[in-house]
Amino acid sequence: MTAPLPAAGELAAAATAGAGTAGMDNPRFPLLAGFVGSMFLLVGSLGVGWLAPVSELRRMPLFIWMRAEAAGVALSIVLLAVGAMLLVRAWLRLGQIVHVWGAEARSATLKAVVAWGLPMMFCVPLFSRDVYAYIGQGRLMVEGFNPYENGISALSNYFQLGADKMWTEAPVPYGQLFLWIEQLVVWSTNVQPEASVMLFRLVAVAGVILCVIYVPKLAELHGINPHRALWLTAANPLFLTNFIASVHNDALMIGLALAGLYYSATRRAIRGIVLVTLSIAVKPITIVFLPFIGLLWAGREAGWARKFVFWALTGGLSLALLTLMALVNGFGFGWISGLSAPGSISIWYAPVGLIGMVVASLANSFGFDGSVPAGWVFNAGKLLAVAVVCWQIFRGDYDRLMRRLTLALAAVVLLAPIIQAWYVVWLIPLFAVTGIRNDWQVKALYFVVSFFMIYAISDQLEVFPYLQTEDLGFALALARVAAAVTGLLFGLYLIFWDPQTKRLFRKAGGPVVERPVI
Repeated sequence: MTAPLPAAGELAAAATAGAGTAGMDNPRFPLLAGFVGSMFLLVGSLGVGWLAPVSELRRMPLFIWMRAEAAGVALSIVLLAVGAMLLVRAWLRLGQIVHVWGAEARSATLKAVVAWGLPMMFCVPLFSRDVYAYIGQGRLMVEGFNPYENGISALSNYFQLGADKMWTEAPVPYGQLFLWIEQLVVWSTNVQPEASVMLFRLVAVAGVILCVIYVPKLAELHGINPHRALWLTAANPLFLTNFIASVHNDALMIGLALAGLYYSATRRAIRGIVLVTLSIAVKPITIVFLPFIGLLWAGREAGWARKFVFWALTGGLSLALLTLMALVNGFGFGWISGLSAPGSISIWYAPVGLIGMVVASLANSFGFDGSVPAGWVFNAGKLLAVAVVCWQIFRGDYDRLMRRLTLALAAVVLLAPIIQAWYVVWLIPLFAVTGIRNDWQVKALYFVVSFFMIYAISDQLEVFPYLQTEDLGFALALARVAAAVTGLLFGLYLIFWDPQTKRLFRKAGGPVVERPVI
């Protein structure tokens, strides 16, 4: 098939530009620094990572000291914060020492993914405890409950599973494929938490591998340097921590979706639709991809009649596959009602969330119920997101299809009242393969990664309740402040004082100039 975007000649130039010169400086120090940072995360997770209450690890002397003694918790927080920011610096420096984005850069990036990701495979879950909700949902399946109708509170001793309390009554928002994965994991481990976490991590790593394979392929279709796109995506500390350390199923979701996009863009639309449908059957948000895949299938010269025909074919095939899976598991499309289950109502750094919170506070100050006008703001954000998605579907050049998809998904994420770090990670590979220019665009990515890493460091820490006493002076709030301050100071050092990285936040970060379709 003709690629959806023509090659811009950059790949050939990159291949020849470094003739007679080294493609990059020796990457040993960034690789080692990132490995040390990842090891710090591993050790720090022993003290403040999320363990199931029933976990046998709580009885081991090392875990007892790091989790039950104030000194151990303090050490864990420092290691966690410093380790996470060391990873950010290592990623920045790895990209900074590249002169030509060629085979050497690709090799160094792959080494970084392995060296930095491997210690995370053995972390106690960090920055999120959703993996314990996966275990609870798998146990629902094993014990014969319908997870679309029952929260994990339907299970005996459900609190021993370690899931966040918001899941106790919430139905599952995941698709049929991930339900089967949850069921298989719990059945095969007999609900043993550490073994279950490791199997879910292997599922996440499968998603990471799909991203490593298909990000460069998609970038090449757009005339974007595939090796730089791989570094922006797979070696990115936000990508690695959210997908491996936090064990989010989003890794499998986005990996399948990227694979589906690639096949759809290379005239293998049926295979592409199947893969994207499997992605939807993990988390349904990637249903946004289907209209754009229909346009790829219809072709460059398609008129409106042909476009509607192929939209119908794309939607019909995907719906047929989802219906077949729903019939097999017998639970139907219950995930539709569960889509609003997880997450908070709003968060301060999401623009729509912030506006809603301000409106609610003003209404409350005048004696009104602030939740009502806040709800109007949140609904307005959703309507605007739908409008942007529709605009990107119906308007724009064929050569910009992948970028239009990226902007549509970005609207869904950025106009929501809550933006989680892993939502941002959905967008990074899509922007990378369609082009992140080496100007304000890549600097914006540096700031976004730094912000969400600092926020993640302080957002979710498991600190024992009996350490949250006035006598020990180590309340959860104090622990979070200590983690945030440590991470923030390191971030400010990277931006303003580090002799190497401060240049990245002030001017272009390297010799490659991307030409994105935006």
